Amino acid sequence: MKRILIKNAHLISMDAHIGDPLDTDILIDNGIIVQVQPHISADAEIIDAENYLICPGFINGHIHTWQTGLRGIATDWTLSDYLASIHAGLASFYEPDDMYIGNYIGALYQINTGSTTIVDWCHNNPTPDHTDAAIKGLVDSNVRAIFLHGSPKHKPKEGMPHFSEIPHPREEILRLSKEYFFDDDMYKLGMAVLGPQQSTLEVCKSDFQLARDLDLIISMHVGGNFLTPDGFNVLKKENLLNKKTNIVHANNITNEMLDVLVDSSCTFSITPEEELQMGFGNPLTKRLIERGGAFNFGSDIESAMAGDMLNVIRFALQAVRHEFTLENYEINNLPPNTMKVTTRKAFEWATIDAARSFGIDDKVGSITPGKKADLIMFKKNKINFVPMHDPISTIIFHSNSNDIDTVIVNGIILKRYGELIAKNLGSKLEALAASGNRIMDQYRKTQIGENKER
Repeated sequence: MKRILIKNAHLISMDAHIGDPLDTDILIDNGIIVQVQPHISADAEIIDAENYLICPGFINGHIHTWQTGLRGIATDWTLSDYLASIHAGLASFYEPDDMYIGNYIGALYQINTGSTTIVDWCHNNPTPDHTDAAIKGLVDSNVRAIFLHGSPKHKPKEGMPHFSEIPHPREEILRLSKEYFFDDDMYKLGMAVLGPQQSTLEVCKSDFQLARDLDLIISMHVGGNFLTPDGFNVLKKENLLNKKTNIVHANNITNEMLDVLVDSSCTFSITPEEELQMGFGNPLTKRLIERGGAFNFGSDIESAMAGDMLNVIRFALQAVRHEFTLENYEINNLPPNTMKVTTRKAFEWATIDAARSFGIDDKVGSITPGKKADLIMFKKNKINFVPMHDPISTIIFHSNSNDIDTVIVNGIILKRYGELIAKNLGSKLEALAASGNRIMDQYRKTQIGENKER
């Protein structure tokens, strides 16, 4: 792996000891940031960054990357539409090749939009071949990833148990850990489980015990009615809730339940745009800020909304500001006289805070010597960057992913001069289109057949 020396950059480091210096160099060796200071001399590939703003890569904390081939179909769907059409319908037509191409192109899109780490919540893996193909798609893209192995929710065949009664497969998790995740520098394994909302208590306890035994992140969707209403309290009593327990959504849980989870050091993944569209209610952001909870943000379903983390963070910031405004009107009949959440804080959500919430802040989330070289570079002399009074405000509110000139993951340049460096991208996009069109066509034919039977 080549050494890279980035010269004369303007940094947003997300490291309190380094700050946001001008005219600073970054030396990268074997994928690691080894020096951050002015006037470094080294035998390395030189990147002149005099007109660039450099920051850590973003972390997308919750995305169903496998749905990339279904982009745009769910933009007008309610939650009930989504559950009926995706899990009980479209997902069942996926072959392993569909999982591969969806994850590969979906991960490339994340790189293109500045996300160097994704948390891939992969819950359409009815066979090991589907899982292997999904992982290969991530690996081939060169994105950094936490792969959360999930539970498919297809309609059970006659005589088979409902998915809520099926524990997570221990042998499959052990197989994956041996074959793909023996070195967690680039890829970490976790479990995307049904949790107390969607499984029996026996299944819930079994899954949590497996995660504890293997020291894995365990993540679950929470929303709507609980199949096991007292599940979290039972898990807490058995010491199965901890900092590796990740809760997704949970907009409408009671304050009492939220307190149990926060007190147990659980982390939360919030997807504001999808949650507002599909009727989840206000995102948890404000309630977690007030409790000091650990949280991150994600784009969620590729079938509905764009996975661009710049858009996600901007949306999340304004949504929680709006909540604080409504509260102040209710109390004082006035808008707030101070801004409760700053733009810099929102930038932390997408970088160092997200890294901490997934336990990877020793590797990513800031431009710090010893950490992995996961960096994104913006050109400062573009029309929407001038004048730049505050770099973070310019990025969050005045830029988009087209402004990201360069993306480096693990010391490898994956995007340069505004273009992805990916072989045969045109043919891969054609394969994604063919995959999505075939799946949609098969699903429509099934729907027509079911309507005729009625």
